[in-house]
Parts: sequence; C-alpha cells; structure tokens
Amino acid sequence: MSEFKTIEVKQSVLEDNDRRADELRRELKENKTFLLNLMSSPGSGKTTTLRQTIAALKDEFRIGVMEADIDSDVDAAAIEKTGAKVIQLHTGGMCHLDAHMTRQGLENLGTEDVDLAILENIGNLVCPAEFDTGAVKNAMILSVPEGHDKPLKYPLMFTICDVLLINKIDVMPVFDFNLEKCREYALRRNPSMKIIPICARTGEGMQEWIDWLREQTRAWIG
Repeated sequence: MSEFKTIEVKQSVLEDNDRRADELRRELKENKTFLLNLMSSPGSGKTTTLRQTIAALKDEFRIGVMEADIDSDVDAAAIEKTGAKVIQLHTGGMCHLDAHMTRQGLENLGTEDVDLAILENIGNLVCPAEFDTGAVKNAMILSVPEGHDKPLKYPLMFTICDVLLINKIDVMPVFDFNLEKCREYALRRNPSMKIIPICARTGEGMQEWIDWLREQTRAWIG
C-alpha cells in the first residue's frame, strides 16, 4: 500500500492567518490605532450605522474606514460624505477578508493619522467569521427582519463577536421578532457578548453603542 502524507489545508491556512493577525494587532497597538471589524448580512444597516457612528465620534478621533465588497464602490461613496478617510477594498469574488488583506487595506488607508479604523467587512454571516482580520474588536449587526433565530443558525459569527447590535428595532412588531429569545440564543453562544438594540435610522440606542466604542478606542490608544 502506498504511503502518502495528508495535509489539513484549512487548518494550516487558518493557523498562518492567526499568526499574521496577532502580528498586525501588535503593530496597531504600537501605532496607537484601534481597528474594529464590523460584520453582518447584506442589508442589515451597516453603512447607516457607520455613518451615524462617524458623525458622533469624528470630533474625538481621527477616523478611517475600509469598505470591503466583492465589487462596486457604493458604500465608500456614502462614507466619503461623512468626511472620514475612506478606501474601497475589492475582494475579486472572495467572500471574506483575512489578516493579509486587512494589512494591505491599512497600508493603503494609512494609519499614521488614524486613531479609529473601521473595516466594514463583506456582507456574510459565514466566511468572515472564520478569518481573524487582526482587528482589536469584532462587532456585528443583526437586523430585525432577519429573525431572532440567527444565533442558532450561524453560531461561529456570534461566538467571535464582542458586541452585537440588533438594528431596526422600530419594526419589531411587524416582523414578530422576539428580542429576549435573540438575547438568550446569542448569550448561549457567547456569554460575554454585549448586546445593544438600536435603530440606526432614528438614533434609538445608538448612544450606548457610541459610548462602548469610545471606551474601547481610548483604552487601546492610551
């Protein structure tokens, strides 16, 4: 019988990415730049939430945004209007960003004049959760129309995130969304996760999110 070597490719790739992510975090700490990785499904309200976040913090921090997408520059054009420094990242069909891609984005964004860098990741609850981008903190947005059972269906995404924003709470009665069930399911995946219900369109709940992000950024950059 022939003897051959079996290589666990995915494990090898992820281990290499984790090493690169740790290196990137060390550099970000030295440069005093806080990197937030923002994830969600398409249409959850990432860009609207981001615009409101920038408006609230732009006088306190120098903000830079990396807009990741398979194609188009729609989101980057929207963020540019906020006055934040912004670049568009095209993944060429890939459904996630890894640490190397994030480093490329940061190098092109330039972190020498950025205190708070935000990566708006590809709209997807699966692939982005598997790759550590090198971010200091991970945040995700779950919109009410998606349903309160998503923590059960996409466990890894909820496991790796430090904060969950439940967006579009103004339409909860229309979509039969059970907020308490969503909390229960999310905390089952990640007991230390902070959960903040918001409506980015009206501003409801946004202050708690802004306060959290301000505190995390200040603690990191010193």
